[in-house]
Amino acid sequence: MCVVDRKDLGSWLGGTVPGAERPDWPGQRLGLPQTGAGSMAPLGRRIAALFIDWVLCSLVAAAFFGYRWGGHSGSFTPLLVFVVENVLLVSLVGTTIGHRLLGLHVQRVDGSVPGLAGGTIRSLLLALVIPAVIWDSDGRGMHDKAAATVIVRSR
Repeated sequence: MCVVDRKDLGSWLGGTVPGAERPDWPGQRLGLPQTGAGSMAPLGRRIAALFIDWVLCSLVAAAFFGYRWGGHSGSFTPLLVFVVENVLLVSLVGTTIGHRLLGLHVQRVDGSVPGLAGGTIRSLLLALVIPAVIWDSDGRGMHDKAAATVIVRSR
């Protein structure tokens, strides 16, 4: 299991370092290609996949758990369904339904499937929102850094 260390947080907290070498493209420092399959996933696709997953999880919450849009009863139900979906699918196959539809894949930095620990860490931090919207120069959120994962294009 990989834990975020001080130097990982330094890229967010310390700002840019004068004279530091900047990568030519997101993911270059991780050994990822600039374009095509295996390259860093574009932000627009990631947001669209998140939206698809959220809508599907809301529909599941409404169909099976009595969730009502706009109602206060069970308002965390879609979030719980979302976390379960992410933990199971990302841990086992490296992709959620939204990711698969948009050609994205979550993998460990070494290219393997995240596994239960990585998928759980990533999903719980994603549900908190804030870690997911703080990125480093490669476009990886704190949730991906903590889980030692990266989201890449699968096609």
